[in-house]
Amino acid sequence: MTSEDLWFRRYPAARTPRLRLVCLPHAGGNAQLFHGWSLRLPGDVEVLAVRYPGRQERMTEPCAESMDELAGSVAGALAGYRDVPLALFGHSMGAAVAYEVAARLEETGPGPVHAFLSARNAPHRAPRSSLHRAADDVLLASVRRLGTLGGDPYGVPELRELLLPVLRSDYRLIETYAPERPPRLRAPITAYVGAADPGCAVERVAAWAELTTGGFDLRSFPRVPVILAPREAELTADIAARLDPDRIGAAAFAHQTATTARTAP
Repeated sequence: MTSEDLWFRRYPAARTPRLRLVCLPHAGGNAQLFHGWSLRLPGDVEVLAVRYPGRQERMTEPCAESMDELAGSVAGALAGYRDVPLALFGHSMGAAVAYEVAARLEETGPGPVHAFLSARNAPHRAPRSSLHRAADDVLLASVRRLGTLGGDPYGVPELRELLLPVLRSDYRLIETYAPERPPRLRAPITAYVGAADPGCAVERVAAWAELTTGGFDLRSFPRVPVILAPREAELTADIAARLDPDRIGAAAFAHQTATTARTAP
């Protein structure tokens, strides 16, 4: 299995891809969360769902110890997929990872044409917490307070024993992530938040605007704490509209120009 196969569950486009959307799950989450997205997005958009180590096919591997390790590994594994423009979507912890991956991509070549960041306070405005050090029941109570994406695997003793160490490791990663000088992206950012999300404050999510020179938009979903599953149709429709060729044409052209320049003799 290649590094690319290891890191991504690929949902091929129905035709030659115009763009790839890289999707990064939340703490304790996995690539399966995005299995239906390719059916909701345009047929020329390929979905790459990120497989974090420590779960599903990578269960025997240790979880990433730091944001630098995880974001650097994902960015490196994307090397073989940069022949067409990339966009990034991340939910909760995945939003912070997507942002850091975007920064690394911009350092090494064409950056993403868009970063979609869901249910995450901007890193320079996020309150500090230490739930990764809390007792199991305290950690799980906090997770449940944020809402579920369907079912409660932690309520099954066998699954709880399997999944809880991964959840705690992910919480340690995101709770120790506190960049002193977070970089400003060139890519535009769209941030999503559930208005009833107890883990996010709208003004702190809106602070992502300070971390891009490419334009910013905030989309708030009323009356819901979690938007990834309950509002999946609405969320993916909004993403699809923002990935319309007419809206990202200039960014995609810049990507192809930069790629051609790098590969020219």
